[in-house]
Amino acid sequence: MDITRFALYTALAIVTYLMLLQWQEDYPPVVDDGSTSSLEIPQLTNSDTPAVSDLPTALPTTLPPTSVDTNNTASGDTPVLTSTPVAVTNNTSRLISITTDTFDLRVDLNGGDIVYLALPLYLKQIDVPDDPFVMLDNVPGRNYVAQSGLIGPNGVDANGRAAYQSSSVSYEMNESDNSLDVDLVTTSNGVQVIKRFHFERDSYLIGLDYIVENNSGSEWQANAYGQIKRDSFEDPSSAGGMSRTYLGFVTTAEDDPYIEVEFDDIDDDGSSTVETPGGWVGFSQHYFVSAWIPNVESQNRFTTRKNGSNQYIGEFTSSAFNVASGETGSHGVQYYAGPKEQYVLEEISPNLELSIDYSFLWFIAAPIYWLLSNINSFVGNFGISIILLTVCVKAAFYKLSETQYRSMAGMRRLQPKMAQLKESYGDDKMKMQKATMDLYKKEKINPFGGCLPMLVQMPVFIALYWVLLESVELRHAPFFLWLTDLSVRDPFFILPLLMGATMYLQTSLSPAPADPMQAKMMKLMPIMMTVLFLWFPAGLVLYWLTNGALGILQQWFITRRIEAAYEAKKA
Repeated sequence: MDITRFALYTALAIVTYLMLLQWQEDYPPVVDDGSTSSLEIPQLTNSDTPAVSDLPTALPTTLPPTSVDTNNTASGDTPVLTSTPVAVTNNTSRLISITTDTFDLRVDLNGGDIVYLALPLYLKQIDVPDDPFVMLDNVPGRNYVAQSGLIGPNGVDANGRAAYQSSSVSYEMNESDNSLDVDLVTTSNGVQVIKRFHFERDSYLIGLDYIVENNSGSEWQANAYGQIKRDSFEDPSSAGGMSRTYLGFVTTAEDDPYIEVEFDDIDDDGSSTVETPGGWVGFSQHYFVSAWIPNVESQNRFTTRKNGSNQYIGEFTSSAFNVASGETGSHGVQYYAGPKEQYVLEEISPNLELSIDYSFLWFIAAPIYWLLSNINSFVGNFGISIILLTVCVKAAFYKLSETQYRSMAGMRRLQPKMAQLKESYGDDKMKMQKATMDLYKKEKINPFGGCLPMLVQMPVFIALYWVLLESVELRHAPFFLWLTDLSVRDPFFILPLLMGATMYLQTSLSPAPADPMQAKMMKLMPIMMTVLFLWFPAGLVLYWLTNGALGILQQWFITRRIEAAYEAKKA
């Protein structure tokens, strides 16, 4: 197979793959992300309080109990409330507001669930200030909440959600503070349970501690659980256009570090369960992820399922922990809700960074992301960083490109002789093929010399595509002039048109196929790719444009050297 035909088929395969992967309806439904102003408290509905049937079942008590921190009440180390709790009784004041540098959230005192969470440092739209991106919300058509509690023999949520009390309806992290604790309190049968939310400055990780003071006269036992409950509404963080990313639940297991469970999987297969020490369960969308990370010392059960209200649930249940009579014990879990920052997620829990979907080429994409991040730490502009990254990739493959262009130059020199062979053998394909191979051997030209470099480089280019698509750093990242957001399409289609021009020029510099049909297809290829890239994020198009421009320079330089050496050899 000649190189031009192979190149053509390869390009067509890539285009087909991308079109199938990214294809969506021409007129996608307008998604109302239900974003509520940070000054508004969402109204509660009857679905705000989960039914008992929505709660997970406790793990068997035969499992080893979770180790807990215990203190004798006589020691004076009993945890204390941040302030004196007050009862909150009416429906509108069931929600308390908590504001930090990274969060604006609402907690429902009935159960202590997070029912609203916005990210002030990430805007919903780049040109609309003071309108933060909303991750969790509970409004008609958009239910996405993080629930947690204690079930089991003595759990406060075993027979219905616990009614907590709070010392205030509003908490705020001051500029001088590096942390904030919010205590919710409930007491029953001589047992006081403090549900403590812990927030750190510059962090999207929420600590959640259950502090149990047992004065009941008997041993106390419960299981901690956490749920992510969500409707099947579209991803409001998606870049739109042709860019489709994963939307669904994610979890991990001892024998499988990363498991994806889509809505369709739950619809088709019902609930699924894995048990593992530590672990996590989350919900992944474009650029953002939320995840429950239970106690690493606990044996945890992770389940994905669907309830009777057509809501999808990803949950964990920990093995039981005990608090002896007269003692105080604590059990901690964590909840993450924020951007998919690779190195941050790596530190939180093993394999959580895999929620950044680099596809099957993650082992190539990870070092590419590292290089892109380091370049940007110096230049401070992701557009320039993408250009410099492309330069680095092209430089790394320079020798392979030289081999490719050397083969192309040789094929170009053989075109007159190939035309003569075609005239001599006409339609006799067998003789034509044999004569062609003899010619290649005589001229010492490898017809596949240009194919192998392309095959080697292809995984790198595909991995780079996913890095640019998945990197939250590109969201609302400006370049220059009209390019104010590299994560969405070029509003004036200037970059795609320039990319198409570079592809056309590259095609013109390549040897023309002998087959007229192939020649026509190669001329159509730049047009097809241009149309396809009209809807791609500007950062991706910038990469392909830079790659094409550098390819033209490389091809011109290398081909010039090869032709000069050939002419010198002839002389």
